[in-house]
Amino acid sequence: MVVVPAPVPVHGTVSAHLHGPGTALEPVIIRAMAFISSIQDLKHHVGQTVTLHAWLTDKSGKGKIQFLKLRDGSGFVQATVFKGDVEEAVFEAAKRLTQEEALTITGEVRADERAPGGVELSVRGLSPVSEQGGEYPITPKEHGIEFLMDHRHLWLRHRRPWAVMRVRDSVQRAITDFFHGEGFVRFDAPFFTPNAAEGTTELFEIDLFGEDKAYLSQTGQLHAEAGAFAFGKVYTSGPTFRAEKSKTRRHLLEFWMIEPEVVPSNHTQNLDLQERMLSFTVRRVLEECVQELELLGRDTAKLAGAAEGNYPRVTYTQALEIIRSHIESGDLPENVQQDVQPVEWGDDLGAPHETILGHHFDRPVMVEKYPAAIKAFYMQPDPEDPRLALCDDVIAPEGYGEIIGGSERIHDYALLKSRIEEQGLPLEAFDWYLDLRRFGSTPHAGYGMGLERVIAWICGLDHIREAIPFPRMLTRMRP
Repeated sequence: MVVVPAPVPVHGTVSAHLHGPGTALEPVIIRAMAFISSIQDLKHHVGQTVTLHAWLTDKSGKGKIQFLKLRDGSGFVQATVFKGDVEEAVFEAAKRLTQEEALTITGEVRADERAPGGVELSVRGLSPVSEQGGEYPITPKEHGIEFLMDHRHLWLRHRRPWAVMRVRDSVQRAITDFFHGEGFVRFDAPFFTPNAAEGTTELFEIDLFGEDKAYLSQTGQLHAEAGAFAFGKVYTSGPTFRAEKSKTRRHLLEFWMIEPEVVPSNHTQNLDLQERMLSFTVRRVLEECVQELELLGRDTAKLAGAAEGNYPRVTYTQALEIIRSHIESGDLPENVQQDVQPVEWGDDLGAPHETILGHHFDRPVMVEKYPAAIKAFYMQPDPEDPRLALCDDVIAPEGYGEIIGGSERIHDYALLKSRIEEQGLPLEAFDWYLDLRRFGSTPHAGYGMGLERVIAWICGLDHIREAIPFPRMLTRMRP
């Protein structure tokens, strides 16, 4: 059952202002009793007179009718202004409205199955809120992506980014609901860190007043492990930073990570948690964001397998065989070049190889037990084959690549200390991290999920830059 808040009635006369022929705004009186509503709630008020606070996205019309396309943040609706239904001043004001002008508009809600949302608004009165400061730059025509990104602060108002950001909101709320439903505690990690978690070449260095150095965090994992030893199950959610000079469609300099840690836990339990979280999240988006995914032209049938769960699990070695068989048979996705080479055992998977794996399965695939030599220092070795780490990557279908990376963590003090030393990391920076193994250590596990990569996959975006409100990239810092 959907509970709709009672609308707020507006009584008596409403004083409005319209653009006059000069620089001043001329008043128009809207005589009506109206409910203040939002566009998303209009379907609950068919046959009633309502008032909206909205913006004009576009308009058309001729003769005695004007069609106004409106938005208010909650959705989009078309309003019709018939000359015979309104005062002359109202009709003339409607004709003068310009794109993205803010206005208050009153009208009767009419059911219309052909309209988005199933309703339209028959206007009885309207009032521009303020003067426009010039011509709106994003006009109803084709604009290049760089132009749109330069005007991202305005482009966010438009239908495509509006839909993506609402999916982003749904994903974030689903993740929060999932973890709290499973008994996790939200645990915030610092953005400044004294050390690298996964290699020093990808760190943004910060000068601490000329006396010391710190870095922007690559991950909240190490601090989340401390939280897990205190609370059992925690998750972090926040921006992380990677100084990668990459221009691919999968990379940002600043992105958001979701990072749970569980004590006690093992590799298999960690895989199970990833699958439950991801399938829960996709199901939630499919339930909540029907309009948004339709607006984006997303084929939701391609998300059905992810929502169901039952993700295939293959070892790194098995994944190499799948990739090799596709290359040798020529059965490659369209966006993978024919001259792609198989992966040699011991090498990491590249973007084309992840795309091939995603092409092979109809839902996310979990690739486990990579060679320990190509993974982070804190990953627990496989007791059956120490060359391997008890780790995994979740590869999304349709060429979206890795969206989750996780592992069982090393819980033995001596082994972790030796791994830190082997990788040439400063031991003194990790003394607190080693304390977690000195005092009450036990097997534990966790993972990191790239929020923007998941959103890009769910929405079917061509580039990850559209999955975050204001992307920070090698070539972009504006706005």
